[in-house]
Amino acid sequence: MSEPVDETVDLPDWLHEVRAGAEAIDALDLTRFTPPEDGSARPGAVLMLFGEGEQGGELLLTERAHDMRSHPGQVSFPGGSLDPGESVEQAALREAEEEVGLDPAEVRIFGRLPELWLPPSNFAVTPVLGWWAHPSGVHIASRAEVHAIHHAPISELLDPEHRVTVRHPKGYQSPGFLIGPDKDVILWGFTGGIIARLFDYLGWSRPWDESRIQDLPDYMLAADHRIAERARMLDIEEDL
Repeated sequence: MSEPVDETVDLPDWLHEVRAGAEAIDALDLTRFTPPEDGSARPGAVLMLFGEGEQGGELLLTERAHDMRSHPGQVSFPGGSLDPGESVEQAALREAEEEVGLDPAEVRIFGRLPELWLPPSNFAVTPVLGWWAHPSGVHIASRAEVHAIHHAPISELLDPEHRVTVRHPKGYQSPGFLIGPDKDVILWGFTGGIIARLFDYLGWSRPWDESRIQDLPDYMLAADHRIAERARMLDIEEDL
């Protein structure tokens, strides 16, 4: 059972809009993929953690290890599957602690977004909203999972100069962001879509050039290459 959201959490003024938006937004405002009604999807949770940095409000993001078997190099929120008996809030905080050493006591949960679906992995994921009230720092706690930690200023995420349309070699595209000190890290896919569409819903987004295309780097396509090579080898074996 999920823990009740604490309505008494003291938030900065700009986060009140996020809390109100989370209470009103529908899953279809964020994605066209919603969990199957038969309950067959595996439950998961991610932590959408807001904090205050030198440039104001920011989001904590992780860059997956570049040698992971699935989604290498993908920028995402800390998170994963629920353990038996866990609430989505407990799972999101536990995963963040395991991945980046986040102290759960520093986080105040103030809401959650609707449950969303990742068809390739059949995960029903609930984004849990947290306010990093008294941050003491984070570090890469699991190098098997995390390549880098990014504190992404919201002002930079909203900057049209950092917005791109990301294109996968198979042809599909999604809204994306360029993050990191050199703006050479691509944020896209499930996480990028949630951020982009939540900002749209809140009325925060600014017009940007959607024709500006960014192709994915090879390291983010390693898993696709492995699958393609495995399929090629199976075809060869069948022909023998």
